[in-house]
Amino acid sequence: MIEVWPGDAYPLGATYDGTGTNFALFSEVAERVELCLFDERGREERVRVTEVEGSIWHCFLPGVGPGQRYGYRVHGPYQPAEGHRCNPNKLLLDPYAKAIEGEIDWHEALYGYHFGQPRLRNDADSAPYTMRSVVINPYFDWGHDRPPRTPYNDTVIYEAHVRGMTIRHPRVPEDMRGTYAALGHPEVIEHLRSLGVTALELMPVHQFVSDHALEDRGLRNYWGYNTIGFFAPHNRYSSSGELGEQVAEFKGMVKALHEAGIEVILDVVYNHTAEGNHLGPTLSFRGIDNAAYYRLVDHDKRYYMDTTGTGHSLLMRHPHTLQMIMDSLRYWVTEMHVDGFRFDLAATLARQFHEVDRLSAFFDLVQQDPVISQVKLIAEPWDVGPGGYQVGNFPPRWTEWNGRYRDNVRDLWRGRPGTLPEFASRLTGSSDLYQLDGRRPSASINFVTCHDGFTLHDLVSYDHKHNEANGENNRDGSDDNRSWNCGVEGPTESLDVVALREQQKRNMLTTLFVSQGVPMICHGDELGRTQHGNNNAYCQDNEIAWIDWEAARENWLLLEFTRRLARLRHEHPVFRRRRFFQGRPPKGLSDPGAEPLSDIAWLTPSGQEMTDADWSDGNARSLGVFLNGDAITEPDRWGRRITDDSFLLLFNAYHDVVEFTIPEVFGEMWAPEIDTANPIPVESRPYKAGDDLPVPGRSIKVLRRVV
Repeated sequence: MIEVWPGDAYPLGATYDGTGTNFALFSEVAERVELCLFDERGREERVRVTEVEGSIWHCFLPGVGPGQRYGYRVHGPYQPAEGHRCNPNKLLLDPYAKAIEGEIDWHEALYGYHFGQPRLRNDADSAPYTMRSVVINPYFDWGHDRPPRTPYNDTVIYEAHVRGMTIRHPRVPEDMRGTYAALGHPEVIEHLRSLGVTALELMPVHQFVSDHALEDRGLRNYWGYNTIGFFAPHNRYSSSGELGEQVAEFKGMVKALHEAGIEVILDVVYNHTAEGNHLGPTLSFRGIDNAAYYRLVDHDKRYYMDTTGTGHSLLMRHPHTLQMIMDSLRYWVTEMHVDGFRFDLAATLARQFHEVDRLSAFFDLVQQDPVISQVKLIAEPWDVGPGGYQVGNFPPRWTEWNGRYRDNVRDLWRGRPGTLPEFASRLTGSSDLYQLDGRRPSASINFVTCHDGFTLHDLVSYDHKHNEANGENNRDGSDDNRSWNCGVEGPTESLDVVALREQQKRNMLTTLFVSQGVPMICHGDELGRTQHGNNNAYCQDNEIAWIDWEAARENWLLLEFTRRLARLRHEHPVFRRRRFFQGRPPKGLSDPGAEPLSDIAWLTPSGQEMTDADWSDGNARSLGVFLNGDAITEPDRWGRRITDDSFLLLFNAYHDVVEFTIPEVFGEMWAPEIDTANPIPVESRPYKAGDDLPVPGRSIKVLRRVV
């Protein structure tokens, strides 16, 4: 017989204190709770939890410590039409589990109903087929670890997948590839540093489940947007294979990245879980307190409200659901030392009732939390529900994936007419989206590609998606890619097409790095990574989605070009201002004795200031931009005045050469820094004011004032 003490109602989850472990579980609907302990052979011992206060069931087991596998069985009403789905025959994961063992072995016993008879309760025992929660030892020697706290305006984000980035890296030990340890390996860190990366944004690492339907098709949930454990690092990304060791390995990765000055941002999925709709499995939340955790349809609580596209959504107005999310966020900051979060489908988090509401309880809690409010908070500002596209509408202190930036930059370089006016706003930090509520250019997370959609290589190589490998007859994935294949669909031996595609890649990368806001690179884009036209590789845990580091050697030129762009941005604060441009129209462009120039000027190819008529010309695809390094108004983080070189950015999205005239008022001599038509830097004489400078079709020249 196991000795059982009353224990405490807080903290929730399993907490080891050196002498034993406290277990605490929330359920308003439970009538009886059993804590189930498992040994290494899978033998189960049940402990009845008798202490309950404020709907928290709790006990303390002396002598029980790290490595103990456990789960819960909850007795209560099984009344689906009323929203209740308790069934003690289903072994349930602890929502607060810090580590989880094993994977799901898909079997009918995992479901609360019989296949083909969804209204007939299934009382088969799910324990042999599900995962186990694991008690962990919270101690870790962090040494002198400190968060880098890189200011937003100095931040460069690299979005990466733990497994996909490292599984084929030739300089990472084979037994380490595809894991947290691999991301902390010196070879991987050096690659990130060479790109000027200051923040690694990891696709989901909370414990997730690979869907039943995918496994039936011989595929896996690769991306990981199917969370079942909001406190547990995904166990498959651990190199050791030891019980619970994924926690220490994750911490070691964070520590190594911090030592290199690189922050860790987690892509988190608090809008839904892996339990799916009313036909999904009973793994945790559903069997513990379905009506408290999930948003149910009012007229028939058998069904779930869905604003996520997954069949259900978490209930963002229930206090214990909100508490779980906040406890999870706080845990990852205080115990795992991460530096921020990117919130998947963040509009759903704002649906306290039905509409998206920036004043919802979730945002109030984040705003007042002394821990969470101080880290980087990035929203994916949309979901699939009504009114879900919310770019520009999140509260102060939040930043956003700027989908309008992505769309406009793609449109410009694929030659769509009428893009220049919006391009001016996107290039300068999207003040139309963020300035009115007091946010700054860094509120805009600028990206051209991300995990969802084409890679950069595929963006310039395919007009249409090619998702046949996903097994959905190419119906999945977006049809609005705003891509251009440069004249040939897919691989080609045409040297002209290949050259144009490479130039288009450089155009988009250059645009990204000279734009105000925070640039985000998708992993492998700098190496020419391709998914062969698959724009929805969520289920491709294979060569389709992984970085091929050996093939990347062929793309050394693109890699070196990206590194040059990163150095340019790092060395020149005029590309990463903390405040928006004032944009006062310069007076007398042709008169050197005119009033001091403003911080920015917009120019036609002839060197004249853009007029309303020029902006309204839907066919115009060329633009000059003067950035005045002497007119930066904000101080640096230490209060010192910032000065920098001045730059001319010459954009030509037209298919043919356009001659740009360098206005004399801006300075006498201009040195070329970047030329997307000639990626290999060569010694070149500076250009003089008044020179006519030919800019090849579909290219960018970046000039720096030297006199």
